[in-house]
Amino acid sequence: MLTKEQLLDAVHHIYDPEFQLSLTELQFIRDIVIKEGLVSATVLLSNEEENYRSALQQQITESFQRAGATEVHLRYRAMTEFDRNDAARKVQEKSAASETPAAPVRDLLDPEQGVHFIAIASGKGGVGKSTVTVNLAVALARLGKKVALIDADIYGFSVPDMMGIEERPQLVQNRIIPIERFGVKVISMGFFVEDNTPVIWRGPMLGKMLRNFFSEVDWGDVEYVLLDLPPGTGDVALDVHQMIPQSKEIIITTPHATAAFVAARAGAMAKHTNHEMLGIVENMSYYQCGHCGEKEYIFGRGGGGKLAEELHTELLAQIPLGAPDNHISEPDYSPSVYKKDSETGQIYLELANQVIHKVS
Repeated sequence: MLTKEQLLDAVHHIYDPEFQLSLTELQFIRDIVIKEGLVSATVLLSNEEENYRSALQQQITESFQRAGATEVHLRYRAMTEFDRNDAARKVQEKSAASETPAAPVRDLLDPEQGVHFIAIASGKGGVGKSTVTVNLAVALARLGKKVALIDADIYGFSVPDMMGIEERPQLVQNRIIPIERFGVKVISMGFFVEDNTPVIWRGPMLGKMLRNFFSEVDWGDVEYVLLDLPPGTGDVALDVHQMIPQSKEIIITTPHATAAFVAARAGAMAKHTNHEMLGIVENMSYYQCGHCGEKEYIFGRGGGGKLAEELHTELLAQIPLGAPDNHISEPDYSPSVYKKDSETGQIYLELANQVIHKVS
């Protein structure tokens, strides 16, 4: 028989964006009534925007149904001043709950720590920016570097899926422990939403989440932090440039002239914010026939080189069009990470070596 406790446990992963605690911990789901599989409940809203309410409706309904509810009816109520004060009190109690004080956490953003930040940007989506980011991070780790990867594409997060990550981060002494895969420590918005639910937030909330990735995550000892930025020059890219003035940048494009033209905007933003440009990576440069080895330039030629010339930097690598030869039965299976001994894997190792040389 379905119980109230089972339902509350089912939504324990859904966090309120303002108070950064789960709806269960905040007691934002109330007046639960269960009758022959029909569940009704009242939900408190810290944010009354319709987009947020719609996303919350979907998340709670799907979670209740997975717990065993056949039908879900939700009512919504805006928080009163009493509710808001009570929620703030719960946040304070949660913060002070640990009996053992947390060890000091290294401030990655402090330039004196010597951490190399590399932002991976593109002018538009669909050019393989996340694929390049993931494989560059893995290549750096294969070369013995201590690497972290922040999936800062908060709307279009894809890194966990690309790396074959299925587990979720753990909370230890009020610090989030990132997931480690292929020697890379990973954090992503994808860990904190359920079943690919869309993130419907405005700019300030995105910036707050990005700051949490630095202040609330226990990164430990890392030398390189790669940031997979959203395409374009929007709020998150601007937040990164403001938060990490010492970060360097790599621009991803395809050989197509239009893609390179659009990518120039991302490069111009880096220059206007005084960020060093490491270079250009041209993705999907060619398709190489597996039988005869002949190269076909499906998306044209020269876009990456022209962009590098325009931005007064260099073309670091040309990555062929293709997909890793991975099998789902492999213990370290991932959809997008190339094996070290593959031809493309070797190209990424060469790219990683260039990056190490440039930032040293």
